[in-house]
Amino acid sequence: MVRLLRELNHLTLAVADVQISVDFYQGLLGMKLGKQWDSGAYLECGLLWLCLSQDDARELVDSRNGDYTHYAFSIDEDDFEEFASQLESASVTFWKENESEGLSVYFLDPDGHKLEAHVGNLESRLASSVH
Repeated sequence: MVRLLRELNHLTLAVADVQISVDFYQGLLGMKLGKQWDSGAYLECGLLWLCLSQDDARELVDSRNGDYTHYAFSIDEDDFEEFASQLESASVTFWKENESEGLSVYFLDPDGHKLEAHVGNLESRLASSVH
C-alpha cells in the first residue's frame, strides 16, 4: 500500500483579529513570526507552519464545552511549569484537566481554538498504561 500522506503540512486557523492572534502565538506561546499582512500571518513552531487567516465569519464560541478536537504542541519537560504559569498569569482560559500520560496543559487561544502543550510523544504514550 502506498502511503500518500506523510506528515502535517500546515495548520490554518480562522481568526477574528490577526494582530491579537499574532500577539498570542508569537508573544505568549513563543512561535516565530515568518510574515504578517493585513488579513493573515505565517508562524513557525518547529517544523509546523501555522497560518492565521482573518475570517469575518469566525465567531467566538465557548469552546470549553463540545468535542475533544484540539491541536497539541510539544514542549520540553524542563519548560513545562514555567510555560503553564505564564499562561495562568496571562489569564488564558483552560478547558480541560490532564488525565493522560505525560504533562499537559489544555488552553484556548483568543478565538476559542482548543490547544494543548504536551510533554511526551507517541512512543511514551504507547508505553504508558494511561491513554
